[in-house]
Amino acid sequence: MSLKEADTGVHEDPASTSAEKQDDRREQVPVAAHTPLVAWARDLLVSLAISAFIIIFLYQPVKVEGTSMLPGLADQERIFINKFVYHFENISRGDIVVFHYPLDPSKSYIKRVIGVAGDKIEIDNGRVYLNGKLLYEPYLPEKFEDFRSYPITVVPPHHYFVLGDHRNLSNDSRDFGPVDERYIYGKATFVYWPLDKMGALR
Repeated sequence: MSLKEADTGVHEDPASTSAEKQDDRREQVPVAAHTPLVAWARDLLVSLAISAFIIIFLYQPVKVEGTSMLPGLADQERIFINKFVYHFENISRGDIVVFHYPLDPSKSYIKRVIGVAGDKIEIDNGRVYLNGKLLYEPYLPEKFEDFRSYPITVVPPHHYFVLGDHRNLSNDSRDFGPVDERYIYGKATFVYWPLDKMGALR
């Protein structure tokens, strides 16, 4: 062994080592006692951070107010809307979307997309024609139909024609025209309350 190595304390004294190990054990006891609590707190913070990210950037819980989307959505039901999906895919016919009411953006509406940009829409005595063909609407019970008409309209670029499923109680594109895509901020995807209706929206 070189002098340099000896001077820097490479050689260990057995008695000293034993005493140090005992001191280490005494010092480690309180640390070990708090480890589960620290781990629990860390996991909680991570979970809260993930939940906050999902709610802020991906999904948002909202409460339905009104009956214009019966029978699929009832007043006071709770749903999740996906606020991120339209960054990756286009808004499509049949989607249930949440948007700022064009005549008062402080309010939010929820409706079903019937027509996209370029589509020709006509409503004759309640019957909806999409590009000249009668639209098949299995989500619309006969008792919720109405007999309003709407003249032939071509949906402008970056706009969507939306209707409520409860046609005789809905304020929709028949009243305020096609909705600018800038007002649409989410897609309704999932009912989480009440529990007996929990499931994906169609």
